[in-house]
Amino acid sequence: MRLLAAVSATLALLLSAHAWAGEFITVTSTTSTQNSGLFEDILPKFTAKTGIEVRVVAVGTGQAIKIAQRGDADVLFVHHRPSEDAFVAEGNGVKRLDVMMNDFLIVGPAADPAGVKGAGDAVDALMKIMNTSAPFVSRGDDSGTHKRELGLWKAAGLDPKAHSGTWYREAGAGMGATLNMAQAMGAYAIADRGTWIAFKNKDGLDIAHQGTGGLLNPYGVILVNPERHPHVKAGAGQAFIDWLVSDEGQAAIAAFQIDGQQLFFPTAGK
Repeated sequence: MRLLAAVSATLALLLSAHAWAGEFITVTSTTSTQNSGLFEDILPKFTAKTGIEVRVVAVGTGQAIKIAQRGDADVLFVHHRPSEDAFVAEGNGVKRLDVMMNDFLIVGPAADPAGVKGAGDAVDALMKIMNTSAPFVSRGDDSGTHKRELGLWKAAGLDPKAHSGTWYREAGAGMGATLNMAQAMGAYAIADRGTWIAFKNKDGLDIAHQGTGGLLNPYGVILVNPERHPHVKAGAGQAFIDWLVSDEGQAAIAAFQIDGQQLFFPTAGK
């Protein structure tokens, strides 16, 4: 019986891969999922199982959503829940599914000139940065990280853009470039934990604040609506989504580590 089950499983895998052989899908996602190395690690596993190649367009969440709205991608995989819900509600996507999460960090110079390490929460941390005019680098690119940062400033009742070009700088770039700028300037920044762990140029930078309210970072995946964009590869795109939220896909996400640190935590069905 065990031999028969093993043969059946192998046959199913071969048939699945054969059915999609040569197919590819376009996934528009974030620089955090790309820069962390997650896709490089898990996508070959999906392709080996299904025969479907995944081509990733990694940009900020805002830009990723615009790409998907135009129908220039088959799947959207980002991390700003209000924007994701709006994408589906407006008929651009079929359904949002939870995939994984990590959290945001406030990083900054090891000397911590603004006293952020003594902050009670993320809002308090940003108030300390503004009150001391300590340099801060924003992604400034309409990404999920940038959207979260602006939400925290709003919760603090502060408008950092009034200080743009002084202590508040807008990189207009991805997470890795923003962290490089913060490192060069001795500035604070908000980063997702996955990119921070993978980031190599940490010299002089440290985690200044973490683990308090407002810093959770959930990721969702959505099939672009084929009724609105008939050219969308709905079958192959859904196969990718199904794999991501399956036990196998979730295990692959959980197994991805750098230096013994887990970067993302599976949340499908939770």
